[in-house]
Amino acid sequence: MNDEQDSSDRGPARSAPRDSLFLLTSFMTPEGAPLGKARVRNLSATGLMADCERGVPAGTKVEFELRGIGKVTGTVAWARDDKIGLAFDEPIDPQLARKPVSTGAAPQAVPDYLRLHQRSIPRR
Repeated sequence: MNDEQDSSDRGPARSAPRDSLFLLTSFMTPEGAPLGKARVRNLSATGLMADCERGVPAGTKVEFELRGIGKVTGTVAWARDDKIGLAFDEPIDPQLARKPVSTGAAPQAVPDYLRLHQRSIPRR
């Protein structure tokens, strides 16, 4: 097989730029049967690569939640032991998964009079 043919066989999941990251999620079938936890290693608009708690066969339809994105559906494109490549049913914005999770009101959301008051409280 030559390089041209090899790259064309990869499909859309391999043609999109990928970001390396670590996110935890749990895969399930569309019917809700659990498939185990997964650690997302890289993410693109059209797919991901993950290390799974247990093997998930190629061709399996999955659903899962991604932080900052919500519910995502796709099909396992390839599987090798506990690693899988997943092609999404619909493209996502992978940058949303990188945004920090809010732990409360952002400093900009606090009125000035409260921010100023908080700074003037002496520390002991």
